[in-house]
Parts: sequence; structure tokens; C-alpha cells
Amino acid sequence: MVSIGLVNPKSASNVASILRACGGFGASSVFYSGNRFGYAKDFNADTQNMRYKIPTIGVEDLLSIKPRGAKVVVIELVENATPLPEFEHPQSAFYIFGPEDGTVPPDLIEAADEVVYIPCSHNLNLGGAANIVLYDRLSKENYDRSNTAISAARDNNNNSRIE
Repeated sequence: MVSIGLVNPKSASNVASILRACGGFGASSVFYSGNRFGYAKDFNADTQNMRYKIPTIGVEDLLSIKPRGAKVVVIELVENATPLPEFEHPQSAFYIFGPEDGTVPPDLIEAADEVVYIPCSHNLNLGGAANIVLYDRLSKENYDRSNTAISAARDNNNNSRIE
């Protein structure tokens, strides 16, 4: 089971991008603190309508909603954190991401089971970071490599094949 926690996100488009990534990579819920991003408006990035399929719930305290049995994994540029390429994802994870214009608060970092950073030359936006982490998780698991999986993931604009 995979869930996402967002610390006071400011952008509805980034939240929509995260919802789309959750749908594509198998995360089951999104929890967020704060109310800056104006939920329910400007979801133009959620072209797959994942907001209707994946619970997106506002909470006062992200740790209070941690799914039972999940390991808390904070994704943040923190010294001595584990680089994502070296990280082994737990079977059940609650990934917590900071806001686009801030950082994960120290109390959440201290409460984390793991703190992981994405190696890059500058910080990433929230939607991009969540996509990378969820993709990394999938790439390190056994996943469906069949043409059926490819067909299910495509939309009407993509019907190419290699002969």
C-alpha cells in the first residue's frame, strides 16, 4: 500500500499532477495539510480525473493519518539522507513531500522511518518529485511487462507498435 502526504501544497496543478502519478503508479490515497492550493479548482493537469478515484483528504497533522503498518518516508533535500537510487522502498509506504516554496518541518523529519533525497542539480517541483519517487518504486518492483499492460496504459492518441 502506498499513500502520499503533502505538507501545505500551494499549487492545484501540482496536486493534480500527483493524483495522475498516483493513478499511473498505484498509490491509493493523498493526504495534505494546509489549505493554500484551493482544492477543487484548477485541476486541468488531472486529465485522467484521478481526483474522483483517489481519496484526497485534508488533515491537520499528517502523522495522525499515517496508514496502519506504513513506513513514513520523507522526501527532502536533507544532509545525510539516503539517495533515491540506493533506497529500498518498503512494501507499505507513506511518502511525505514538502511544499514547493518550503521544506518538510523538522518534527516530520525526526518522526520519519527514512529520509530520502532525489539527486539533482537543483530542487524539483512537487509534482515532479512525486512522479520520480513513484516511478522509482515501480522500477524496482516486479511489474507487468506485457503488451496488455501497455495497451491499458495508452490513450486514444497512441497506438504505435514495434513489429
